[in-house]
Amino acid sequence: MVFAALTICQDRIAITVASTGTNARKQQGLSDMAISQSSAEFLIKSRIADAMTGDVDALFELGVSYSTGRGGCEVDLIEAHKWFNLAALNGDKRSQQCRAEISVEMTAREIAEAQKSARAFLAMGGAGAANRYAA
Repeated sequence: MVFAALTICQDRIAITVASTGTNARKQQGLSDMAISQSSAEFLIKSRIADAMTGDVDALFELGVSYSTGRGGCEVDLIEAHKWFNLAALNGDKRSQQCRAEISVEMTAREIAEAQKSARAFLAMGGAGAANRYAA
């Protein structure tokens, strides 16, 4: 038997899967395959396309994906900071909080790299009209 729980804690979403019985390991393997690599890539690409238009929810969700490893992403705090920063620049309070939380775990060099990446994204026309955001 497989039990799944969705937890929302401090604006982060976690999916917990627990198995019982003799086939617990086999069932856990099946739940891990629930999101295939191709569907995970599609999800990220579609969220990036939405982020290009300035969709704050897409920016936030990309930050969550990279900060937690959700949706087939590797945990990458630099990428997470970039996406949270872009959403925060548009006034998203959730992203401001998450950016602050992960910044504690990052070096000054990593934060600078994330900020440089965010500026590059804006310079290439990402997140809608770049002039909507503060410099």
